[in-house]
Amino acid sequence: MAITLTQIRAFLAVQSTGSVHAAAGQLLVSQPSVSAAVASLARELGAALFERHGRGVRLTESGEAFAPYAAQVLGLLEQGRNAAQEAAHPENSRIRLVAVNTAGEYLAPPLIQAYRQLHPGVSILLEVGNRATVFERLETRRADVGIGGRPAAGRTLAGFPFVANELVVVGREIPADLAQTPWLLREEGSGTRLATERLLADLNLGSAEAGAPELLTLGSNGAVKQGLVVGLGITLISRFAVARELRDGTLCEIGVAGTPLTRPWHVLFSSSGPRRPAVRAFGEFLRSGRGRAIIEKLL
Repeated sequence: MAITLTQIRAFLAVQSTGSVHAAAGQLLVSQPSVSAAVASLARELGAALFERHGRGVRLTESGEAFAPYAAQVLGLLEQGRNAAQEAAHPENSRIRLVAVNTAGEYLAPPLIQAYRQLHPGVSILLEVGNRATVFERLETRRADVGIGGRPAAGRTLAGFPFVANELVVVGREIPADLAQTPWLLREEGSGTRLATERLLADLNLGSAEAGAPELLTLGSNGAVKQGLVVGLGITLISRFAVARELRDGTLCEIGVAGTPLTRPWHVLFSSSGPRRPAVRAFGEFLRSGRGRAIIEKLL
């Protein structure tokens, strides 16, 4: 018996939700049908895919090994569906864009608006996440194009530098002592958090010894900015995220050795498989003079 799409969808739903009950709700099917699909998939593969974990389930080692292939199968089929529809109706293309949080929140909306003015029939679906999410969505073909940092060696991604992303230290006011001021951090997996941790280490502020600053994880640009406005602490953040607040004086830039840090964002694609004409055209727009002019207006 061959592996079916129903089995793969059930497997991925259980993986993402952590339970058969939640997966059934996500797929709008019964729990027995999800259980049967996962069980038949396990028999086909000859390996258990899930094990009990608390009140739910988690992947076994075999399940972890199979998961990226399953996600890529569905991602490729979705891209194939879009390619077929685009060939029949090129004026009504569909592009799945994934962007790191700051680029997704501040750059992507005006760029999407400008592109749709040129191509009103094109639908662009935007997903926002941290750098790990961007890389995963592209590698499993669940996104057509991404905006994020340069991928590490070994990633099956290709692309080109897009825009210089300056990271600056900001706060409501300039503190007297960086070591006595709380630093606000993004969530684990964020490229900005990683850059902050490296900056603190370079400033000899990253150890757990007495005198090291308090580190507060707030988890999103919005939460970090609100923390800055109320004086909760200082942070390293993209200039794009605080451009308006720096202009109106709500926040101020803090001169810290080694900053601003420049961490270019890249336009990213999967390096394997075909790239649809609509995706290539959108990528070219992002690197065009018109796209750059839109970005420059944001600062």
